[in-house]
Amino acid sequence: MKKIGLLSIAFFLAMGNIAFSQSTKAKEDFKPSEVNQQGKLFPQVNSEGRVRAQISAPEAKKVQLDIGGVKYDMVKDDKGLWTGESAPQDEGFHYYQLNIDGASVPDPGTKYYYGAGRWGSGIEIPAVDQEFYATKDVPHGLVSEKIYFSKLTNSFRRCFVYTPAEYELNPQKRYPVLYLQHGSFEDETGWPTQGKAGLILDNLIAAKKAVPMIIVMDNGYAYKAQTGENQGRPVSVFEEVVINEIIPMIDSKFRTLTDREHRAIAGLSMGANQTMRIIMNNLDKFASYGGFSGTSNYPSSDEINVETFLNGAFKNGAALNKQFKVFWLGLGTKEPDPFPGSVGAFRKMMDKQGIKYVYYESPGTAHEWLTWRRSLHQYAQLLFK
Repeated sequence: MKKIGLLSIAFFLAMGNIAFSQSTKAKEDFKPSEVNQQGKLFPQVNSEGRVRAQISAPEAKKVQLDIGGVKYDMVKDDKGLWTGESAPQDEGFHYYQLNIDGASVPDPGTKYYYGAGRWGSGIEIPAVDQEFYATKDVPHGLVSEKIYFSKLTNSFRRCFVYTPAEYELNPQKRYPVLYLQHGSFEDETGWPTQGKAGLILDNLIAAKKAVPMIIVMDNGYAYKAQTGENQGRPVSVFEEVVINEIIPMIDSKFRTLTDREHRAIAGLSMGANQTMRIIMNNLDKFASYGGFSGTSNYPSSDEINVETFLNGAFKNGAALNKQFKVFWLGLGTKEPDPFPGSVGAFRKMMDKQGIKYVYYESPGTAHEWLTWRRSLHQYAQLLFK
């Protein structure tokens, strides 16, 4: 009886393992990603958010799909075609790469994006609320490239400028401006491509939820020009570039409203840090601020000393409430440390000083582009009203 009992237990355990493996098998409803290169069938995404990649590498010994900080082994068939898939990923846009015998390379099936300090692959996991950044049959604005020479950096730089659909139809009208910054290891291509800033504003303006505005998206990496006398560690002059070069250029080349009430600034992560410092040092230039997944106390989550923080810029809460039209903070509910602690400490300081602000949490997202798309969507609706 004992032997039969043990065999029965072993049988049911084996059946349980089979059932478990079947329950974790991917649903076979994979479809090509919306950001694939033209005509490419891979990578693909299924309804669970799993990513399936495929690449031909007959001579390779090991190939992995590297996404979300995890590497997934891929399997080679008799023709040298490697196929593999990930666990379910969070909704939204993600950078990823393939690892071939230890070398990390972009997936030749996708369009390339600049992020994580390199040009590489990207994937879209369809989001439940993707309608707000979808391409729709509405009037579309123009995202143009503006190249300019910076005397401060002694180099040519560029920014991308979004003008609303009505801009060319109303040659006498002037528009408010939002200066919108990317995060660390990204550049000026982030917001118009990964961030879908133009589509977000097209849809908001068409629905009459946002005021038609110009958006300027520049590169947050700007360093003082070095000569033989000042060689050494690069010195950031991004604030000076914004105030002394970018704003005057935009005001001279585009039909802008140039008073502070019609000028806003915002940024994500590193860009939130940069733009907060810029606005607090230049309250005569801006009246609205948006911080997406960051503040200028990054990465500290300690209690903020209002007397010393940004040279005491937040000491007089009553005065700031009169100066700010919008002060906005946003964070994903799945953000990793140190961002919740950092933003939380900043909010405590704001509450203590009686400073009015809007706080938004993006449900189910981390330090990623869906958090920031949602943040722009929310923030833009409050501007210039």
